[in-house]
Amino acid sequence: MLMLSGSPKKLCNGVTRRELLQIGGISGLGLSSLQAATPAQSAPKAKACIFVFLFGSPPQHETFDPKPQAPREIQGEMSAISTCVPGLQLGEGLPLTATIADRLTIVRSMTHDYPIHCCAYVMTGMPIYSIPLETAPRDPQHWPFIGSVVDYLDSQQRSQPASMPANVGLPWRFCSRGTSSNQAGPYGAFLGNGFDPFWTDFQGTGTVVVPPLNADTQTEQVLDPHAGIDAAGHFTLADGCQLPADLSPARFDARRHLLSRFDAARASLDTAAETLRWSAQQQRAFSLVGSHSIRQALDVHRESHTTRSRYGLNLFGQSCLAARRLVEAGARFVSVFWDPFGPHGASVWDTHSNHFPRLRNYLLPVFDQTWSALISDLHDRGLLDETLVLCTSEHGRTPQIDSGPRGGARHHWSRVYSSVFAGGGMAQGKVVGSSDAIGGDVADTPISPKDMQATAYHLLGFPEDATIPDPQGRPLRIAGSGQVRPELLQ
Repeated sequence: MLMLSGSPKKLCNGVTRRELLQIGGISGLGLSSLQAATPAQSAPKAKACIFVFLFGSPPQHETFDPKPQAPREIQGEMSAISTCVPGLQLGEGLPLTATIADRLTIVRSMTHDYPIHCCAYVMTGMPIYSIPLETAPRDPQHWPFIGSVVDYLDSQQRSQPASMPANVGLPWRFCSRGTSSNQAGPYGAFLGNGFDPFWTDFQGTGTVVVPPLNADTQTEQVLDPHAGIDAAGHFTLADGCQLPADLSPARFDARRHLLSRFDAARASLDTAAETLRWSAQQQRAFSLVGSHSIRQALDVHRESHTTRSRYGLNLFGQSCLAARRLVEAGARFVSVFWDPFGPHGASVWDTHSNHFPRLRNYLLPVFDQTWSALISDLHDRGLLDETLVLCTSEHGRTPQIDSGPRGGARHHWSRVYSSVFAGGGMAQGKVVGSSDAIGGDVADTPISPKDMQATAYHLLGFPEDATIPDPQGRPLRIAGSGQVRPELLQ
């Protein structure tokens, strides 16, 4: 085997740069070659999906399921406001979202059995969960992330490599900037590291001190970029997704040309099927480091100041703007994770204390501006009908306010919570399901995270009985026990 020199540093999908450039050894990339007998795709309603994940879990009471008639210990300090949909109310912290409610599907009856930070459970088809799995992303019990499944299924259908990475994660590798850097969730699992998201990174500094996570004990001030960033802040590709510093694009292209000549000579010695398989993996690997389109799409500075400001000059806002640019450029599945930052980032929305100050002065204003801008911008550009947008979290928060910590608190609660969807074939101006009078249990139409996934797959063109192979080659339904829910559809 002819070896090409290069740094052994890992690529964003677990492949080393040296492995990428090994002539004749590209089949060792770690990019999965598993095959599944998957039913043919149906005509999709959605060409792309933007998956927005609010780590730590927003409270349903102050967002999409306010209880203005409930006692104050349930309702809390914040009231409800009317929306553009007659009879529909949202929390007072979402005034901009209230003006676009006619474009949303609001689910008030999400439910499951795990009131823990079960990110991987709600992002995959895995059937059971436990606390130890939260920080063990490579545990063999994990199932692949929804974006990884879409990437895998698409790879089985297309004959040519995609011009853009199919599964992109913003703004950085999940939970890599907080105290828990090993949070499970958005990974390829048994499909292989090659189906992990194509991670970006962000270069810039925070400019806004956010309300403390714990007002009773925290003395440090946190400049969280999710609340504000300096004007020069920008997205890059994660370290492993770029060419080595000593390898210019011209040299890379020359090596790629040399490799193609070796492959052509080798083809007569290999079976046709093996040659095709190697070629597909080579093209997939090259696209990870040689793509100019993704760099252009990530450059939010190409947008006008007005557009950038519309989304919010903060990391969450600019991540959602980059997501819009990526799907506009042809990306299939783009995820935006609002996750922990710094030693007191904790779980962001995990308001076990200082609940109302954090919501009122940080979390809700940032979310409201960015979410409403994303949906409106997609609509204005004619992209909303073909772009599915999912916004969810691990669970909800307790109906009863804990008045002990300063600023109040709501704790983990998964018996009922809210999620919000838009575009790509989802219903418009519709509320699905309801909770009881205090927002503590499902009153009707329970919807599970697996149902959300099954419905999303359906809208993206994959049948309900599509499967992926587990490590033993056994077919597993892509959304586990989830079912397509017609209540969510147009």
